[in-house]
Amino acid sequence: MGKIAILAEKPSQARAYADAFKIKLKEKNFIELEPCPTFPDGAVISWGIGHLVTLKEPKEYKKEWENWSLDSLPIILDRYEDKVVSNMYTQFNAVKKIFQDPQVTMIYNACDAEREGSNIFYSIYKMTNVKKPVKRLWINSLEVDEIRKGFNNMQSNERDLLMYQEAKTRQISDWLVGMNCSRLYTLLLQQKGFKGSISIGRVQSPTVYLIYKRLQEIENFKPENFYEVEGVFKAQNGVYKGKAKIKTKVKEEAEQLLYQHDIQPIDTGQIVNVTNKTKRVQPPKLHALSTLQATANKRWKYSPAHVLKLTQSLYEKKLVSYPRTDSQLITQNEFEYLNNALPRYQQLIGQEFAPVLRGQNKRYVDSSNVGEHYAIIPTKKIPSEKALQSMPTDERNIYFEIVNTTLAMFHQDYEYDEKTILTNVKNLEFKSIGKTELVRGWKALFFNEKESQNKDEVLPIVSQGEIVQSKVDIIEGTTTPPKPYTEGQLITMMKTCGKSVEDEEEIEVLKSIEGIGTEATRSGIIETIKKHGFIEVRKNIVSIMPKGELLCRAIEGTLLSSPSMTAKWEIYLNKIGRGEGSAKHFIESIGKFINQLIAEVPKQLESLTIEAEQFKPAAVKDIVTCPTCKVGKIGLRKSFYGCSNYKNGCKQTFPERLLGKKLTEKNINDLCKIGKTAVVKGFKSKNGKQFNASLRLVEGKIEFEFNEKW
Repeated sequence: MGKIAILAEKPSQARAYADAFKIKLKEKNFIELEPCPTFPDGAVISWGIGHLVTLKEPKEYKKEWENWSLDSLPIILDRYEDKVVSNMYTQFNAVKKIFQDPQVTMIYNACDAEREGSNIFYSIYKMTNVKKPVKRLWINSLEVDEIRKGFNNMQSNERDLLMYQEAKTRQISDWLVGMNCSRLYTLLLQQKGFKGSISIGRVQSPTVYLIYKRLQEIENFKPENFYEVEGVFKAQNGVYKGKAKIKTKVKEEAEQLLYQHDIQPIDTGQIVNVTNKTKRVQPPKLHALSTLQATANKRWKYSPAHVLKLTQSLYEKKLVSYPRTDSQLITQNEFEYLNNALPRYQQLIGQEFAPVLRGQNKRYVDSSNVGEHYAIIPTKKIPSEKALQSMPTDERNIYFEIVNTTLAMFHQDYEYDEKTILTNVKNLEFKSIGKTELVRGWKALFFNEKESQNKDEVLPIVSQGEIVQSKVDIIEGTTTPPKPYTEGQLITMMKTCGKSVEDEEEIEVLKSIEGIGTEATRSGIIETIKKHGFIEVRKNIVSIMPKGELLCRAIEGTLLSSPSMTAKWEIYLNKIGRGEGSAKHFIESIGKFINQLIAEVPKQLESLTIEAEQFKPAAVKDIVTCPTCKVGKIGLRKSFYGCSNYKNGCKQTFPERLLGKKLTEKNINDLCKIGKTAVVKGFKSKNGKQFNASLRLVEGKIEFEFNEKW
């Protein structure tokens, strides 16, 4: 059989794979495994650090493309080439050496089991120029038994190659739109006095436009008064309210109704009908990534990117299944292991209940419709009390949200009694609806603060034919504008192309809409448009920045502002992944789209006016006196801390980010005043390992100081 080379997507994934077998040798860039039944001649695991390989920049094809000019557009090529990311050569060469090893006869793609994982693997594989057979690892969990099962049941790479083709086509089309349209719009807007650059993206631009559209609706909203007729009724066992069937913008119509029925402010009515219906609410569906992100944002105001990071961490700890899934279903296999482990999960949450078995309910268990990955559920591994205590609060919240949503599937339906009372006052009917909780059911797993505050109105016990005292009034209300998006709602907005979707049934209807972006990329897109200064999120509310408004005014009326066009592109890209679409055709159509924009946009932007004032950079906040020149003040500039005395030659600067960690104003203050910071946690070395260190200022430069424990 020969030795097997295995490529993981990242070091942590490679370590999880190695831990499932016997390790022979651990080196800086690879781990070698002992021969075993799964790998009779042994195996060697290496890894990417995300993307080791990326698309070349325009200037690497033609020198004249280095400078931005309208004459150089369009930047369209016959062939798009990859290159090794500049600081990743060491790792790439280690992978290449392993792939080229004559003893290696087969290569396993063990990157994340999704499109991007396929793209990462084949982009690296093709750059090594190795021609060896490839097989695909496809697993949903990093538990030892799942890893072993996966490596014993490797899949052919036919589907993998199609997924690579889809992801590569998406990457090239994003490159084409970004490179061409960012230059086109930036240069045209600069001619109108805009100082800066505008980043345009196939997915990010329509996302910003949807936010802009919502804020325009709010701005242009004109509140209107409306009038209803309400009765307050006093029955033998208590007081209740009811409304007549009228809602009008004209107060006189409501007055006319009362006049027609000769209803006095204080009058008498009769209960003509009392009905009670027992209603049931099924447990919620299991979580896909987007529903988990939306729920966590609503409950704890976590950003979608933060939720993905937390869920990824839980996945790497082998506590939950694969996070980047768009499915809310599981197969019979998962249902069985969850059912078997139910007593242990109940012990974990400290709640016991008699299970309701829903293994045949296709709302939760449907092997034929699961897709590439099943829903996010807890694994068989249950954390100890100590492990839970050491977990960061945010991570623990996400873990229990996943556990409780999964356990809800085994819990009783929520049941309530809905009582409807029809009260007749001089032949005008008033309707009253009240709810009484009967069975808490699955809701016992979740504490909902809002629900406990907004208790449904409980109607008194009344009987048909009972005479009641009535107090009837015309009540005035005012229409309210739509609400701005919260950060969590952006995920749903992207998924439904901005269509207003509140309840589950409507979401089902919109299943056919692919939406903007993919489950794996949406939170990254939100982070990108924040980073570019198009939107701002404050206290979880999303607002558009002047730069975002300019972008939207500029792209208005073009397909760049059209979420439905982006969704159609996404549908075609998925066809490529199924082997039903042509990558060449798609890239050619993107080329035609770009040419059309180059021809039409200059004319479209002629009437656009720019108030350059609003794009002036914000005043720099002084933090501390400069330790070098002792004259200027250190403040945060665009993406670094610098001295205000730079015009007189002071070159003291500090990075805003250092090895993946953002330096705070306090860090900079401490460095400048006392020459040292407290221990800063979470730096990331080049090989992806995290470490903690203090920072010292030595001759104007930052150095790390490690507090060794003796």
